[in-house]
Amino acid sequence: MADGDPSQGVLLSGEDNVAVRIKLEREARGWSTNALSDRLNEAGFDMNPSAVWRIENGKRRINLDEAIGFANVFGLDLRNLVGPPQLAAQARAMELIDTVIDAFRGTQRANAAFTEARDTLDAYLAEHPDIRDEADVMVSNAIAEEASKTMLKMHGPPPGDADATADDEA
Repeated sequence: MADGDPSQGVLLSGEDNVAVRIKLEREARGWSTNALSDRLNEAGFDMNPSAVWRIENGKRRINLDEAIGFANVFGLDLRNLVGPPQLAAQARAMELIDTVIDAFRGTQRANAAFTEARDTLDAYLAEHPDIRDEADVMVSNAIAEEASKTMLKMHGPPPGDADATADDEA
């Protein structure tokens, strides 16, 4: 192992990186060595708690199959597991960025679907002007109600608004 705090700085050995990362990932999840061993065994990678401890503490080497098992149980790419520990936060940031981008793409698809549905309704109402006013009111009211529900879920009722709280509980 490298001198000093192994969770800081660039470690030159892949095995040392893996040992540190295993301990960091296990502790971040609040798992004991027994719990991690159980998860590895359930995933088909035989490992006892003592072996987990010895790997984490540089007393035992880790083989490729075991590294794959740890990566699998932690839900990490193998290359992330063997990289320098300080890059773990950056890898997590990249995962979160991907989640944000995916959510943004979802909003873009939803906006396109909304626009298409609204255009289809408008085209229909152009052919049936006698129901346009009533339909527009229905759409506006439904959208306002959904927006209100979303705001209430996201932010809760306005301070001192007993009616909103009572409506939620009903």
